[in-house]
Amino acid sequence: MSTLLYAIGRWAIRARKLVLILWIAVLALLGAGAVVFGQGANAPITIPGTESQEAITSLGRTFPEVSGTSATIIVVAADGESVEDAPYRDIITDAAAQLENVPDVITVQTPFSEQASGGLADDGSAALLTIQLDATSGSIPDATVTGIEDATADIRAALPAGGETSYGGDAFSAAIPGISPTEAVGVVIAFVVLILTLGSLIAAGMPLLIAIIGVGVSIAGLFFVTAFVDLTSTTPMLALMLGLAVGIDYTLFIVSRHQEQLRAGVPVEESIARATATSGSAVVFAGLTVIIALVGLSVAGIPFLTALGVAAAAAVAVAVLIAVTLTPAIMAMAGMKILPKRHRRALEASGDLDAAGDSVDTSVGSASAPNGTQPSRADRFFAGWVRTVTRKPIVTILGVLVLLGLAAVPALQLRLALPNATSLAVDDPARVTYELTGEHFGEGANGPLLLTGSIISSTDPLGLMEDLADEVRAVPGVAEVPLSTPNRGADTGIIQVVPEEGPHAASTADLVHELREHHDEWQEKYGVSLAVTGFTAVGIDVSEMLMHALVPFGILVVGLSLILLAMVFRSVWVPIKATLGYLLSVGVAFGAVVAVFQLGWFADLLHVPSTGPVLSFMPIILMGVLFGLAMDYEVFLVARIREEYVHGADAQTAIQRGFVGSAKVVTAAALIMFAVFAAFVPEGDPSIKVIALGLAVGVFVDAFVVRMTLVPAVLALLGDRAWQMPRWLAKVLPSFDVEGEGLARELAHAEWPADRPDAVIATERAHIGSGPAIPDLRIGAGDVLLLDPRDPVSLPLATALVGRAPVVHGTAKVTGLLLPERASSLRARSGWATPETLREALRDRPALLLLDLRGAAEGPIPLETVDAMRSGLAARAAEASRDQIGELALVVLGERDIAERVLPQGIRLLRPADAGPAPTPPAGAEPALTPTTPIFEGGAR
Repeated sequence: MSTLLYAIGRWAIRARKLVLILWIAVLALLGAGAVVFGQGANAPITIPGTESQEAITSLGRTFPEVSGTSATIIVVAADGESVEDAPYRDIITDAAAQLENVPDVITVQTPFSEQASGGLADDGSAALLTIQLDATSGSIPDATVTGIEDATADIRAALPAGGETSYGGDAFSAAIPGISPTEAVGVVIAFVVLILTLGSLIAAGMPLLIAIIGVGVSIAGLFFVTAFVDLTSTTPMLALMLGLAVGIDYTLFIVSRHQEQLRAGVPVEESIARATATSGSAVVFAGLTVIIALVGLSVAGIPFLTALGVAAAAAVAVAVLIAVTLTPAIMAMAGMKILPKRHRRALEASGDLDAAGDSVDTSVGSASAPNGTQPSRADRFFAGWVRTVTRKPIVTILGVLVLLGLAAVPALQLRLALPNATSLAVDDPARVTYELTGEHFGEGANGPLLLTGSIISSTDPLGLMEDLADEVRAVPGVAEVPLSTPNRGADTGIIQVVPEEGPHAASTADLVHELREHHDEWQEKYGVSLAVTGFTAVGIDVSEMLMHALVPFGILVVGLSLILLAMVFRSVWVPIKATLGYLLSVGVAFGAVVAVFQLGWFADLLHVPSTGPVLSFMPIILMGVLFGLAMDYEVFLVARIREEYVHGADAQTAIQRGFVGSAKVVTAAALIMFAVFAAFVPEGDPSIKVIALGLAVGVFVDAFVVRMTLVPAVLALLGDRAWQMPRWLAKVLPSFDVEGEGLARELAHAEWPADRPDAVIATERAHIGSGPAIPDLRIGAGDVLLLDPRDPVSLPLATALVGRAPVVHGTAKVTGLLLPERASSLRARSGWATPETLREALRDRPALLLLDLRGAAEGPIPLETVDAMRSGLAARAAEASRDQIGELALVVLGERDIAERVLPQGIRLLRPADAGPAPTPPAGAEPALTPTTPIFEGGAR
């Protein structure tokens, strides 16, 4: 990974203007597509397959009058008056007639309609107008909304003094998320943190600029996709929040490492490439964990949640991609100006900055502060902090566990529900209507249930519906049954049920289950299969399904955490510690959400309009997102500690150095994340507010308490054991080079082997897998390596030379590619051919060809095959250019006599024993010249 990103960084430096133009072009194209084709993100929350959703879908075909969403207008009479008297009755009747002419209004029911059996308060103090709409919540046309608002205004104007009216209902119970000025505060705080961390306006503005471009691409892409896919209104806001937070952080990590290397004297372009390779590897891995966690939301099997997770994952993927491509391009444009002036002056004074303003030191070692520079105040603070928390690690660990355990206690009271009008602002008309309805009709009137079923076999539809209504009235928890009627075709019946308590009450959920338990009894008695549905029942089903999905999703996330971190850190204890820390952070985040939104702690301070159950899909989203972010901090902090360890420091010293080297940037990244998430809490949309608070608390706790306090203490307690992994497990798990060890080896071996710079194959003290050591080799461009199949080392060596067997010890370089780091590139550049497949292999123009002649030992090779081989090889060699890596390198696996018969005349076949490095000449001796001749040049050498 680090090698690939190093190459990407190098390319982005050379094509800096092209990279910037491409990203701007992508933004412009997606923005235009969103404007022209976008349909808006307003899809309703549904769960196909549940009883309530299937019943609603069925009603859309058989009883469309009740299948869409509905609105209500409540009219409250002045004290001592009744809505049944004039002028209230006439006002309500006139308003109903007015509403019937509003677009998409199917029916309007008032207490004074001919078939009305509800909508009138027991004391006559209030009346409800129920407006059935031919639309779903979130897709109501503006003309319909305007018509309802106008009718309400006309009622208000006509009411006597003291009368009151308001509109609301299911159609208006959910707010459309939007961006408020408060969110900008998070960006301002992020900019301040960036200035303090990076010390330069240019460097501080870079993460913001790149993150904003990335967010623009993501949001434009999402709205363009709405032309083909339905998305809920929460989806773009979640993608915006996540894309902005991770986009700033990911660029910050790369810029910070670049500054550090510049201060150590690494040249600008080399520093950019190395920062992209090392910090970029951590960015890719961290982003990958977030993406996997978000896509893992599909484990719940809920389409809207899957779409939400995939959309947010796409925003994170864009943030990763733009961080590793546009960031190096912009850094190349900035040059040394990315450093604060005082650091540039220090480099000039020390002679590490030339007249052109570029660093002159080409050190390959790890970056450190310039010579003579004293540790900063921040470094001294973090050094003192890590010494404190690791001095008595057991005390630190116990203290953190007790603190976080207590903070997570409120999470035990977690209850879930979909948002309704109570989550809106106190003065919102839908909230006012909700509260007036509960006051005059009982809380259950805000969450009616519907029972529906086919009655096509009944000979007395009206009598059947009345009998069923009587059965329902007898069920505990039912306040009243205001409506029980067949449709116009008398093939489907509906029963409206008003619970005794509101839609979020536990008793209402119990009533839904109780009604479903009577299904078989009523079907046997009346021959009708009744399903429970309605907005309230759908919300209950959604919440229960999401609650049940938490356990499998948690297992998925924890399992991924263990596997991914084991790949990165080549350790068993580090993944276990990281996963347990993540669970602690999730528990505290849940506890904070429950404390604020259910128990009402700090509700006024955070502008929480009401308390009650938590948004039903908050826990699963919080778990997924926080998992990725927690792994971000784990990787950026622990990878630096491991980097020190693998470069020779003992376990305790590695903790000290690695923590100090990464704590400043991790602190800045966590503060930025916290600021961005917290900015969505005070004035945010109710659905986003609860997620933002959980993420803000989770990020703060995970970064500062778990990663920067608990992690160093645990690592100090484990010592060297923290970095150990069973050998069998190390073989099974692929390696993910986050620390850039492979890149460091490549840079160190860039000029190797010095004794034979033209060698296309070079090995030194190399071992392949668990097999024997292979001889030291130096095969030039004009030589052919002959491997005798009777030698036990030949087949493993041949397999390694085409990138298909691991070099586990020593050094090996083939066609300029260091192994095992560039094995995948070598596989793409090499070919393995038999005499029959040689022509096809040569068409791919391999840089190295392994010609397998083992099968030829069983019989003679036809003359035409020999001629074809010779002509094909000769043509390939004639096209080759000696100054390009594309020149053919040939390895033959077969016996010498067969190879001499089938290969062109005049080439030299070298056995491994004859292809070793030249002996080191004595001091002062002239270096021996090594002649090289193209493979198929006439005559023997």
